[in-house]
Amino acid sequence: MDALGAIDGWGADHAAAAVVRPGREVERHGDDGHEFRWASITKLLTAYALLVALEEGIVDLDDEAGPPGSTIRHLAAHASGLPFESGGAPIARPGQRRIYSNPGYEALAEAVGAAAGMPFEDYLRAAVCEPLALGGELQGSPAAGYVGPLADGVAFADELLRPSLVAPETLAEATSVHFPGLGGVLPGFGRWDPNDWGLGFELKDAKQPHWTGSRNSPRTFGHFGGSGTFLWVDPELDAALVCLTDREFDAWALEAWPGLSDAVVAELSPP
Repeated sequence: MDALGAIDGWGADHAAAAVVRPGREVERHGDDGHEFRWASITKLLTAYALLVALEEGIVDLDDEAGPPGSTIRHLAAHASGLPFESGGAPIARPGQRRIYSNPGYEALAEAVGAAAGMPFEDYLRAAVCEPLALGGELQGSPAAGYVGPLADGVAFADELLRPSLVAPETLAEATSVHFPGLGGVLPGFGRWDPNDWGLGFELKDAKQPHWTGSRNSPRTFGHFGGSGTFLWVDPELDAALVCLTDREFDAWALEAWPGLSDAVVAELSPP
């Protein structure tokens, strides 16, 4: 796919990208052997471990977790009221605002691990990483600490296209809006009202401009990371795009990411 070659001009020391279609049909470009820091794409792995835990019956979305009045659902959907970074008290009541929160995901992982009777990183490995044959590992925070190669992103994207670890209905619920109507900031891209979010998955819906580009359908879901990484799945295209770099997110990405996404969608779309 010609579009993927654009990553060579992004100024990253290492960059790799892949277009994924069902059955791990893949077109790749770049340094796919490098171990990349996924940054906040990690939240999707943590959220997926939550979905497995829900199906196993060890947690429920309405279980209390996090600050007073918050539940697992609030934490997963960035609606618990916890701030962006650790070290602060809640800055809103649960369900009042969409506040993108790293400590919220650390609290979510702690709740899942406690319910499973093991450290969260062990549960993530057993529930998600080993079944998908992911070669990387969680190194630090369940909000941003996964490190792994492009092949891991391809395997995870393929799972999101055709789920095998959870029922399709479970993934559909996770990629639908939870706490509809909440406004909030999409980090690096500005405030949206509403700022729609699923259970870990950021939803494009009517947001425009958006990091996935103008050609992606409103049903597109995914996440991006501060290390210059992103993963999106567009159900209408029945395809996903995984992009991993080691160039920290900044103004460069505001143009580069949507440009790549638009070019990929254009090549995938029928004439």
